[in-house]
Amino acid sequence: MTETLDPAAALAAAGELRRIYLSAFGAPGYDEPPERADQFVEEQLPTHAAREGFKLVLTRSGAEATGFAYGYTGERGQWWSDRIAEAAPEIADEWVGGHFEFVELAVVAEAQGRGVGASLHDVLLAGLPHTKALLSTYVGDRPAPRLYRRKGWQVLLPNLTPDSALYGMQLSR
Repeated sequence: MTETLDPAAALAAAGELRRIYLSAFGAPGYDEPPERADQFVEEQLPTHAAREGFKLVLTRSGAEATGFAYGYTGERGQWWSDRIAEAAPEIADEWVGGHFEFVELAVVAEAQGRGVGASLHDVLLAGLPHTKALLSTYVGDRPAPRLYRRKGWQVLLPNLTPDSALYGMQLSR
């Protein structure tokens, strides 16, 4: 079952989101420390939940939350949008500002590879008023970039950082 949470409900679910985040990104190959999951729920999530167009989708298997994805409307003047505009000035006018910023997609390790991430992706992007979306993800042959390419995302900048690429997608309203 997938549900869409408003900002208040997303913040109230911080404990579940932290557990999912830690399972997904603390796994081998990602190796983020528990402190990063704390930072996610204490700093990143509250900042993003306050932004225009915030949308978070959460999936459950029975009563247990197994994954989430979220984003919001990206605008100039926000750290990530400004960083993208600086790193890729040739695409900034077309892509940066008013886009849907696809921020996180996380699935608990034991539910990965079962279509949970693909479902979260689709529900998150469904019905958005935006015409374009942006995300950054790992480079190399990893599950996340493979999923995004399967879903129609295009690489806009293959070397945003040494470890990440910038992807874009045209959305239909």
